[in-house]
Amino acid sequence: MQTALGGVEKIAAIRDYEEMVLARTWNGNGTFTAEVRKRTRWMRSPNLLRLDQIGPRNTYILYFDGNSGSGWEILPDLNGPDPLKTTGKSIDLAGGELKFAKNYLAGFQFNMWLADHTPSYTATSPSLNVLRIEHDGDATDFKLDPATWLPISTSGVSLANPDRPVQAEMRYEAWTNVAGIRFATKRTNYHNGVKSGEITDAGIRVNVGLKPGELSARPTSFAPDILLH
Repeated sequence: MQTALGGVEKIAAIRDYEEMVLARTWNGNGTFTAEVRKRTRWMRSPNLLRLDQIGPRNTYILYFDGNSGSGWEILPDLNGPDPLKTTGKSIDLAGGELKFAKNYLAGFQFNMWLADHTPSYTATSPSLNVLRIEHDGDATDFKLDPATWLPISTSGVSLANPDRPVQAEMRYEAWTNVAGIRFATKRTNYHNGVKSGEITDAGIRVNVGLKPGELSARPTSFAPDILLH
């Protein structure tokens, strides 16, 4: 799988990563709810994560420092007149939200792809063409295409709602090459077998020189930092 994705050396050479996606979401009953835009930024050293998202009643910002184990978030405004606004205040990550951030960063794709080079991660194969990555008591199974050795899907437990863990599956349907590495640009997420999200377009950049201050900055407008063009 590592070779199919581009090779260990190229994957390990990724210092920072930025992804802008356009996605559609569905509720637990399988009814379409909205279209969202999400910007993900990640740095290997220091170990940082920043998420900015805009969507009806689902606009939020999250920052997490994996070295200190702390961060902050600005939550969606669930009751105001503008469905694209946040609550307008920043709060420290705690409880289930902190656990979500820790798991998100621990399960970030580069950590998983380099599991055999990452302390506290283990890689095994429980069945034919299945790779299992375990870390911190969590396990993710990669089902691989025996023709290409790229992932067809991954499965595990989602903490998108920290109070209601669900069985999650991500299916990979289209790939692109960036800096010699294969990235999935179209992928569909299922929770308990019901479609919950579909990424229809993704723009990816690597090693663009992200700065820690960019990721940790709390916006004075309390609005996500997303490029809309």
